[in-house]
Amino acid sequence: MQAATRRLPNPEFLLTFDAAARHLSFTRAAEERFVTQSAVSRQIRALEDDLGVTLFERRHRALALTAEGAQLARTCRSVVEQLQQTVEQLRGARQRRVVTITTTPGLAALWLIPRLAGFTSQHPDVDVRIDASFERRDLVRDGIEIAIRYGRVDAPVGPLLFEESALPVCSPALRATGPALARPEDLAQHTLLRLDDRSAGGPLEDWAPWLAASGVGGLQPRAMLTFSNYDAVISAAVHGQGVAMGRRPLVDDLLNDGRLVAPLQGGLASPRAYFVQVREDARRRREVCGFERWLLEQARTAH
Repeated sequence: MQAATRRLPNPEFLLTFDAAARHLSFTRAAEERFVTQSAVSRQIRALEDDLGVTLFERRHRALALTAEGAQLARTCRSVVEQLQQTVEQLRGARQRRVVTITTTPGLAALWLIPRLAGFTSQHPDVDVRIDASFERRDLVRDGIEIAIRYGRVDAPVGPLLFEESALPVCSPALRATGPALARPEDLAQHTLLRLDDRSAGGPLEDWAPWLAASGVGGLQPRAMLTFSNYDAVISAAVHGQGVAMGRRPLVDDLLNDGRLVAPLQGGLASPRAYFVQVREDARRRREVCGFERWLLEQARTAH
């Protein structure tokens, strides 16, 4: 193998010849190779001497390949292209992989983001990009691999992530120092925090269904605070601004660590749920399938 390698011409000369053969110009080959025109001429002459053949017909202000030159040019081009492809593949294997996921702002802020460190610690070579929006993104058109869709339980668009239920939640301080909050009727003495209907993704993002199910459908609260994002509703509840309609399991972490409490019994099951949808052509990618499995595992272990 070493003897065969030694019989090959200088690789730099072959690369210079490849450039000159493609451009049929020593001047343009010199520009591509970042050398002088005279250096290109010397390298081509040295290559011809090594091979014992003439590679170019040197005409007035023009170059043409000889039959031997054309034969060598085809081989050089093929080898260089194969080498470039291999190098690109090897470099691509080291490049960071990206998974883009779209979901609602509330789920992103309250459930997904607090858990992401677990995925990135296991997959440090994968970059996760989150598109938090009320708009229903087109996965193909928008170049997104995974969506967590909020839709009806009886119309799944993919594997079930989790179902949803709702119940009032507030800060421990509000329950301890505010007006009584032991019965649904007591909500009339409190500020209710709610999500703007224009950005609502389902009936339980507002109070009406729970109040009706609790027998106080006509209740008038002391005041209302309305927000455009569900995570803002919950942030206001954490800071003691009023009582929010907590959507489980989105608020489960806050209930478990004591930042929120559920003063009234009786959660209301939602007709809606969250589903995982993966763009079909993205399933071939290991990082996408891995993220989908991680999502489903997180949902299982959270209950």
